[in-house]
Amino acid sequence: MIRTSLFRRAVRQSTHSTRFASSTSTAAEAAQKKAQDALGTAQKQAEQLFDTAKRSLGPLGERIGIMLGSYRQPLLYNAAVAREVLKQIYVAENLAPPRSLSTVVDAYRTIWARARDPAYLRSLLSTGEWTRLAIYGVEAYGIFKIGEIVGRRSLVGYNLH
Repeated sequence: MIRTSLFRRAVRQSTHSTRFASSTSTAAEAAQKKAQDALGTAQKQAEQLFDTAKRSLGPLGERIGIMLGSYRQPLLYNAAVAREVLKQIYVAENLAPPRSLSTVVDAYRTIWARARDPAYLRSLLSTGEWTRLAIYGVEAYGIFKIGEIVGRRSLVGYNLH
């Protein structure tokens, strides 16, 4: 009952805001201008990245650029966008590499101690947290397998040619 009234209120507000489109058109134009600027910046950064890669790879980089052909621009744009998204995630989540080796050692020591403690394992079973840990394990195994596939450059087995 409460949710339907909230939904109706939201619908009413959205219809009222669309009636006066002239007042919101400046905001929409500003957002569109900002998006165009971001697109231009991403394309410039992608070109710089490609030029840097081409210089560092030498003749091989030029051949790769020629082989990409018309796919070059979309690939560069997607790489720049992915880089910006990852940068925003890095800042938003306050990610940082460990500052000291002791931090890493303590983390692994804690994991090992919990894995050997039967009381902790029983608490996992009773609270249902074992499912979360199982999912993490499957994710880690999947990432490992993807790394193997990339390393072999083949989906199944090793290329012996």
